Amino acid sequence: MPTLFDCLEFSDALASIDLLYDLAFLLMDLDHRGLTDFSNLVLNRYLDLTDEDAGLPAMSLFLSLRAAIRAHVTATAMGRAVHAERKPDMAAEARRYLDLAVRLLCPRPCRLVAIGGLSGSGKSTLAAALAPEIGARVLRSDVIRKRLFGVASETRLPASAYAPGVSQRIYRALRDKAATALAAEYSVIIDAVSLKPEERRSFAAFAEAAGVPFTGLWLAAPASTMAARLRARGRGASDASPAVLAQQVRQDAGPINWVILDAGTGPEAWLPLEVHSP
Repeated sequence: MPTLFDCLEFSDALASIDLLYDLAFLLMDLDHRGLTDFSNLVLNRYLDLTDEDAGLPAMSLFLSLRAAIRAHVTATAMGRAVHAERKPDMAAEARRYLDLAVRLLCPRPCRLVAIGGLSGSGKSTLAAALAPEIGARVLRSDVIRKRLFGVASETRLPASAYAPGVSQRIYRALRDKAATALAAEYSVIIDAVSLKPEERRSFAAFAEAAGVPFTGLWLAAPASTMAARLRARGRGASDASPAVLAQQVRQDAGPINWVILDAGTGPEAWLPLEVHSP
């Protein structure tokens, strides 16, 4: 009996592939099917887990190559199709993939959006909803803090991990990662409490230095509402509790010159949201 085998397993040079290039196939197909929200979610989750943001500059090329491959394969299959009535649909599908391949290489305008507010105000909910609309890399302070301590996002950290010195490192890391994404022509959404005026000013100054539009959004809600949301949360990257919220409420946030959104009734009150330059 003949034995079939894939000879690629005997060649490391042929069998090895850049993981982001592999991921690009899934992301491209999701975009092609109009599922940009899932594509954005998958990309952000992958980068959160792997910390491979340095590969973002290659993603447009990877995605375009994958779309071009789909166009080629579909066009080739059309030429061999047995049923002639399927050929017009296959030709249209190949054209859509080719158009996508070209579009993915076009320069994209990018911007920085910072979403602040006390724990439980809905920052991550808004960030996740807004990100697909502007093609953004979402940078969560909670996720970056966990990576800094070398633990999984769902692992709770001790109070010492939230000392002022540590938080300063987190905000520097947020700006560094934002610089990487913006250089790759990805918009950025920063999801962090940003309770101190200097933290908010640092994001606006960073955007100005990077030459990109900046929008600051501040979510405000009654303390009782935010506390109830924190109690109802499952496991996640945030370690915030009603006790943490109580500490935040006692702090003076100073003047808030960002756009203030009423987040007391949930995302339906501020979604969809138009993000524009102030």
